[in-house]
Amino acid sequence: MLRFLTRRVLGAIVIVVAISAVTYFLFFVLPSDPARLACGKNCANAQLVADIRTRMGLNDPVYLQYWHYMTGIFAGRTMPDGTNCPAPCLGYSFADNQPVWPEIADRYPTTLSLAIGGSAAFLIIGVGLGMLSAWQQGKAFDRVASSVSLIGNSVQIYFIGPLAIALFVDNLGWLERGHDPSWTSDPGGSFAGLILPCLVMSVIFWSNYSRQTRSLMVEQLSEDHIRTARAKGMGSKYVFYRYALRGAAASIITIFGIDLGTVFGGAIITEATFNLHGLGTLAVNAVFNLDLPLEMGVMLFSAAAIVLCNVIIDATYAFIDPRIRLA
Repeated sequence: MLRFLTRRVLGAIVIVVAISAVTYFLFFVLPSDPARLACGKNCANAQLVADIRTRMGLNDPVYLQYWHYMTGIFAGRTMPDGTNCPAPCLGYSFADNQPVWPEIADRYPTTLSLAIGGSAAFLIIGVGLGMLSAWQQGKAFDRVASSVSLIGNSVQIYFIGPLAIALFVDNLGWLERGHDPSWTSDPGGSFAGLILPCLVMSVIFWSNYSRQTRSLMVEQLSEDHIRTARAKGMGSKYVFYRYALRGAAASIITIFGIDLGTVFGGAIITEATFNLHGLGTLAVNAVFNLDLPLEMGVMLFSAAAIVLCNVIIDATYAFIDPRIRLA
């Protein structure tokens, strides 16, 4: 198990470094003049642009710029203008000349809370509904659940979000509209304020997971080892949970790992729908403001988070299926 995790961690580090290199090239090499972008859309002072280029270290070779950037993430750095940027240093925003990392650290709890809450909701609802459908295969519940899942998979967050707000908040008053969490000062209010956004974000996912879980469970129930277990006199429920569910769980975890990027994408749309201030809205504002350091910081941080989650999922997968450790 240790060798398996070591290989996965080393592979994850290589992936993150590769992503950082490609991202840095796209953001700071391909643009004709990042210094002009930092100066602003209406900047026409050539001397000011030259001063910004010197202050940002853009006159250095590209490989040296990238080395300084990566060194700053782990050890901090002194910017060319003498400003001290403590680790993790992701540069300074073009828009307000403030460090990028504090802005990301301030916004990330909202996105993380949405991703965790939404994932928990769609895994519980989707997998549970898929298991019930497989248990009731061919019966009325199975047909109704399949129809509901198909409908849920066809809608979008920006469509059902306003409808959910109008129904559950404005008319019935059952739930709160949604607000940024503050887990240290108000955990109860933070939880209540994220129920509706998490449920809305989970709809399109649990619909898909319900159908996939049902298909995987039905396939498992037709395997030879399941028929053998039943022939030995084992109870239906025991066989269903002990053998069929465990056989399907590995595939479900694998699918979840693939969908992690989509989960973060759903969080971005949910933030815009419920006016939450997370990484999604921060990234959108950075794009509109041509704020390259902030864009790169958000992308690199999100990519590292997704890669880390995939390592955890690989470890869980290996724990469930020991054969994977030998791969």
